[in-house]
Amino acid sequence: MQAEIAEQLKPFFEPKAVAIIGATDKKGKVGNVIFENFRVNKERGIFKGAIYPVNPKLDEIDGYKVYHSVGELPEGVDLAVISIPAKFVPATMEDIAAKGIKAVIIITGGFGELGEEGKRMERQIYETAKKNGIRVIGPNCVGVYSPDTGVDTVFLPDEKMDRPRSGPIAFVSQSGAFAAAMLDWAANEELGIGKMVSYGNKIDVDDADLMDYFTGDDSINVVTLYIEGVKDGRRFMEAARRITRVKPVIALKAGRSSYGAKAASSHTGSLAGADVIYDAAFKQTGVIRAEDFEHMFDLAKAFAQLKGKLPKGDRIGIITDGGGAGVMASDAVAKFGLRMAEPSEETIRFLRERFPPHAVVGNPTDVVGDTDAERYRLALEAFTKDPNIDAILVIVLFQVPLLREEEVIEIIGDYARRSEKPIVAVAMGGAKTERYAKMLEERGVPVYPTPERGVRALEGLVRYSSYLRR
Repeated sequence: MQAEIAEQLKPFFEPKAVAIIGATDKKGKVGNVIFENFRVNKERGIFKGAIYPVNPKLDEIDGYKVYHSVGELPEGVDLAVISIPAKFVPATMEDIAAKGIKAVIIITGGFGELGEEGKRMERQIYETAKKNGIRVIGPNCVGVYSPDTGVDTVFLPDEKMDRPRSGPIAFVSQSGAFAAAMLDWAANEELGIGKMVSYGNKIDVDDADLMDYFTGDDSINVVTLYIEGVKDGRRFMEAARRITRVKPVIALKAGRSSYGAKAASSHTGSLAGADVIYDAAFKQTGVIRAEDFEHMFDLAKAFAQLKGKLPKGDRIGIITDGGGAGVMASDAVAKFGLRMAEPSEETIRFLRERFPPHAVVGNPTDVVGDTDAERYRLALEAFTKDPNIDAILVIVLFQVPLLREEEVIEIIGDYARRSEKPIVAVAMGGAKTERYAKMLEERGVPVYPTPERGVRALEGLVRYSSYLRR
């Protein structure tokens, strides 16, 4: 089943030839932006397939021959992207079926989200697809972004939205606008997104299909979902159980309140359903529920950068050079249901013999404001060897006067790479701190701007680890 779905969905991410139905030479129009995305990626050598624009009123766009109908297209097209008015889409699907194209992205809106007539057209499209073995993403979506293969159907031009670099995170979104905003944000945060899928009204391809696809995708090691409603709860849970055995899934479920559920219905035609049911389904299948957008990507960053390194328990060790930050982190440990580790006698003795009298040995261990990088090294040496500590939160206030930034960054990065325990860092401050935080992240250490966000990310790691053990 999974192998079959993987084969069906492959053209969405690795097409041999794409037909852009509704391509135009009018700058800024949806069909033009999508065509330009493929054309530019082709010129860069990223997109390897053929590009066939389709428009009955044009003969040429930027040196590319324009086909006047789907029927005129050459053989071998395996992906069609549709951006024409909704009323023309059902007939176009018949043409696509006759041509033998098996994967379709319908960007166009104006379907089930607008009422009965739109739902009727959706049923007509789905029946054509089902009868002819066609898989459909959409309608009412921005489609697919795959930086490694150059597939980019997001119809926002570069001057409106930055594209993120490739990375091990997949993002699946019911909302097209949210997907586009997330890509722009990820680019700014330098967070790598390997694949993004916006499926809109999901008349066919849905979360379950995509989870099955990503289960076997070795380039992706964490999947994030923005969900407004699930069509088939049983299929969703079965697919979730399959994928969470091999990689984490983080879900942001919108429509929790009655107001949000009503908004979801008018947005993508989704029935949001009772929130308590989703909570129970996520817990049973190992899906980690994110509380908000920030939480979802804090978790995704931790899983992606730590590359599968998970804690064996819930005992957290905290190292800090600021007492207040250590207190905040300790409160967060309690808030998120984790435990403060009790360092071994050997750890306490090791640190007391080497630290100055005014440093605080214990948990948190406070290397205090006159620290140098060596104290961090000693604390990490002790904490990584201590069997009573399952995961480590390192708080670095780079503002302290004697700390050599590059030196402490190298030390933390080195222990994070060598230790079997996950190490997460917190760096609080402004622009200078952000620069050092990025240097740490380049060394594979997830960094957060507050102790609470750092601990909350660790809680996600602990929760997933506990699920796998069960």
